[in-house]
Amino acid sequence: MRRAAEPHARGVRIDSSSTAAAILPLVGGPANVTSVAHCMTRLRLGLADPSRADEEALRALPGVLGVVVDDGSYQVVLGPGVVTRVTADFEQLLARPSTADELGARGAELREERRRGNATPFKAGLRRLAAVFVPLIPALIGCGILAGINGLLLNAGWLPGLTPALTAVASAFMALIAVFVGHNTAKEFGGTPILGGAVAAIVVYPGVAKVTAFGVTLAPGQGGVLGALAAALLATRVEKWCRGRVPEALDVLLTPTLTVLVAGLGTLYGLMYAAGAVSAAIGTGANWLLATTGAFAGLVLGGLFLPLVMLGLHQALIPIHTTLIDQQGYTVLLPVLAMAGAGQVGAAVAVYVRLRHDTSIRTTIRSALPAGLLGVGEPLIYGVSLPLGRPFLTACAGGAAGGAFVGFFAMLGDKVGATAIGPSGWALFPLLAGNRGLGPTAAVYAGGLLTGYAVGFAATYAFGVTDRVTARVTAGATSRGSEGGSKSEGGSGGPGGPTPRRSG
Repeated sequence: MRRAAEPHARGVRIDSSSTAAAILPLVGGPANVTSVAHCMTRLRLGLADPSRADEEALRALPGVLGVVVDDGSYQVVLGPGVVTRVTADFEQLLARPSTADELGARGAELREERRRGNATPFKAGLRRLAAVFVPLIPALIGCGILAGINGLLLNAGWLPGLTPALTAVASAFMALIAVFVGHNTAKEFGGTPILGGAVAAIVVYPGVAKVTAFGVTLAPGQGGVLGALAAALLATRVEKWCRGRVPEALDVLLTPTLTVLVAGLGTLYGLMYAAGAVSAAIGTGANWLLATTGAFAGLVLGGLFLPLVMLGLHQALIPIHTTLIDQQGYTVLLPVLAMAGAGQVGAAVAVYVRLRHDTSIRTTIRSALPAGLLGVGEPLIYGVSLPLGRPFLTACAGGAAGGAFVGFFAMLGDKVGATAIGPSGWALFPLLAGNRGLGPTAAVYAGGLLTGYAVGFAATYAFGVTDRVTARVTAGATSRGSEGGSKSEGGSGGPGGPTPRRSG
């Protein structure tokens, strides 16, 4: 496996159009691509035949930090910022007349066939949940940061004429997030997005306070994002049922009317009540978990989060985070999980110190470390720790230690939460919130980061870089030197050459 992170290290801006053009033939060409999407760091492709992709050649491309092959998606790790530009250029390549007709004819059929043949129901469900909530992350980040700034201004008594405006700007999205969840849910599950949003809007409509279900008067927002998700799913099912039975001449009138009516009444007289109970259980469960088993829970959550990130399964936690933010104003789970990134940073620094004669690895670490400090761990995962093997495990140990630190203080009554999801590492400080005030909350979180750094470094320095790993790295450097300069640069996109493979 070759490493391609070094162009970042030299400060060269990746040419997104060239990168997109280079990726397309290596994933089997346009006829093999059935879907295109991206998250914060990865280009996520649906491939009709994943075996047609050339994984080794993809890893060798300049700017490609790694490749993750999942049952239902082929994920090319590019890093924040870069992935947005490359995705746009990639979609433009697919939209050209030479490929659009073929894609349009085969795309839907191949995607459904691939999902049936390769994806387990569990993984398919996780991917669809991620597709609903991932597009909401930029707004959650922006509004969360503004809410934090507004809180500081309110506490300090500064700019009293501006704070009401900032409150409106920061809070409006969260007040209507159910509508966006409903829209995205219907879009993902094959319904009309605007109908999904219309039914989900019932959840936050103030007039529901006049409705009684199961002997209880409903409250606006009851059920939160889970209620909106369920409402849009029901609307999609009703719409599909109507499409197959309503005469075509009446479809434009009856289908939307029946969809909103049936799904709306089902939301009011069932889903809001049930989703409200589930949302309350999530909040109670998260608080109980950290208050009673905080150190142990933090140990487990912080230690296991890096493997979840590696597999892309961390996206499944977004609905839980969003529910906690909607319900309590912040999620107490994200700061604990963020400790995994601290362990990763500590491990990378230890590798940098131990392998002082390997210029390639040290260059990669220098390029990826700033992103790691800001909570984007994938460049370090795929460029350093995972290829070396043991440093990935010792990084998990650092994350476990940092999580245990934050969890221990949660047991003492010091809650550390985040008002938005997406950032972690040092980038999470503007989004921190807790029950003891900003100062103690930030101190506990900083202590967790430092603990993760220290344990990740110590564990990796002592156990992660063995003589076997060092010998293999040295052998790899020797073989690169014997290959000749032009061959090395052609294979890796820079002077780095091949990355050592994972140790057993």
